[in-house]
Amino acid sequence: MTNLEKPSPGAIVTRMKEEIPYPIRLNRYLYLTNISSRREADRLIEAGQVFVNGQKAVLGQKIQKDDIVELSQKAKRKVSHYLYYKANKPKGVESHNGEEGNDIVSQLSLRPDVAIVGRLDKASHGLVLLTNDGRIVDKMLNPKYDHEKEYRVRVDKDLTPSFKKKMENGVDIEGYITKPAKIKITGQKTFTIILTEGKKHQIRRMLAALGYTTLELKRVRIMNIKLGTLKAGEYSTLTEDERTRLLAHLSLT
Repeated sequence: MTNLEKPSPGAIVTRMKEEIPYPIRLNRYLYLTNISSRREADRLIEAGQVFVNGQKAVLGQKIQKDDIVELSQKAKRKVSHYLYYKANKPKGVESHNGEEGNDIVSQLSLRPDVAIVGRLDKASHGLVLLTNDGRIVDKMLNPKYDHEKEYRVRVDKDLTPSFKKKMENGVDIEGYITKPAKIKITGQKTFTIILTEGKKHQIRRMLAALGYTTLELKRVRIMNIKLGTLKAGEYSTLTEDERTRLLAHLSLT
């Protein structure tokens, strides 16, 4: 066993919490205690970087309330070096897996472990978040958490007097009634919309159901993170305040 594989003094994650059900799988425990995502936990366990009561953990292992979980020095460095970025995805660029590198992650040339959180369709543009922190994915994308996302939209014809009410109350898109939204009319053919869910092509489908064609769709805010002055194709590291508030909203501090 190398020095990097050994748990270091002070590497104890935590003693099991009373509110966590026992026995519990180790990967789920690491997720619930905000150490890592379950997938990342499995990678750390498989790499021999997690210990239970001083013994190297194994995949699928369950632990009890009185067990002590430790991370190796290497694992501690890994989970303490999370990176958070915001970027302005241009139109015509994929969110994921673009052909010949035509996706936002490839074009920004970030570290290979950094990935986009959620999606923004190819025809849309604006704010995307990117990170190597797998803990935040479910907490940001699961609609049960009601996190706000704000968009600026332009359509092909004048908005009717009833448009705002219909959009805010929910629209039937192929048998699914969308959650209430917040609408602000900004022009004859333009408005902003704040959603707390993210069905595939949701805004475009809502508008199509009401007889409109979407001409422009730009995301300008995700929770407390704003697009700001970022130009198309640019990115920046989240500020300390942005990161702190984001993680606090996600109960990760």
